[in-house]
Amino acid sequence: MGNADQPPRRLLNLEALRLLAQPVRLQIQAQLRHGPANATTLARVLGESTGLTSHHLRQLAKHGFIEEVPELARGRERWWRSARVDWRVPPREQQDPEMRALLDEIVRLDLETDLQEFASAQLRQDNAAGEAWVDQLPYSRGLIHVTAGELKEFFEEYIKLLRRYQPSAERTPPDARPVVTSFMAYPAPPPPVTGTAQAGTGAVPEQQGGETAAPDKEK
Repeated sequence: MGNADQPPRRLLNLEALRLLAQPVRLQIQAQLRHGPANATTLARVLGESTGLTSHHLRQLAKHGFIEEVPELARGRERWWRSARVDWRVPPREQQDPEMRALLDEIVRLDLETDLQEFASAQLRQDNAAGEAWVDQLPYSRGLIHVTAGELKEFFEEYIKLLRRYQPSAERTPPDARPVVTSFMAYPAPPPPVTGTAQAGTGAVPEQQGGETAAPDKEK
C-alpha cells in the first residue's frame, strides 16, 4: 500500500488523555472499532443511558477520536465510527507526572479488558464445535534480544502489519470478522544469579531465547 493508505499521525495531549481515562469512553471506542453505531445501540450494549453515551460520543468526536457517518443518519439520529488516525504519545521522558499516570491507567484498563475478553473467547471456543474459527485463538510469548532502537523498529513493523490487515470497508472480504490484537513489550527482569559459569558472563542459556506459542491443532 502507498502513503495514501496510511492514516494521519497525531500526538495525544494531556487533555485528550484525561478524556480517554474513563472506562465507558474506552468501551465506546472498543465497540466502534467493530463498525458504526449510534448512542441508542451503544447504550443498550453497555448498559448505560442514551443521554450518557450521547455525551461521551460528543466528547470523543470533539477530540478527533471518532467521526460522524452522515450517510447513516436518520432524522436526529447520529451515527459514529472510529476516526482513522495513528495516535501516538510523547516519549516518556517528555511526559509530566499527570500524563504518565493517565497513560499507565489507560494501559491497565486496556489490559484488564483484554484478559477478560480473551478468557470469554476461550469459553466460546469450547462451545463452537464445527465452526471455522474454532482453532483461531493464537497466542505467543517470546523473548528477543534487541537494542532500544531495534525495539522501536520492531514496534513500527508491527504497526505496518496491522495497517496491512485494516482495509477499507469496501475491500474487506465478506467472511471477515473483527479480531482483537494486542502488543506489549517490556525489558525482562535480570535473571537470578545461579552460581554457574553462565552467571555474570553475558552468556544466555538457549532456552531463555525461545518462544512459546499456542500449537496449531491438526484437523
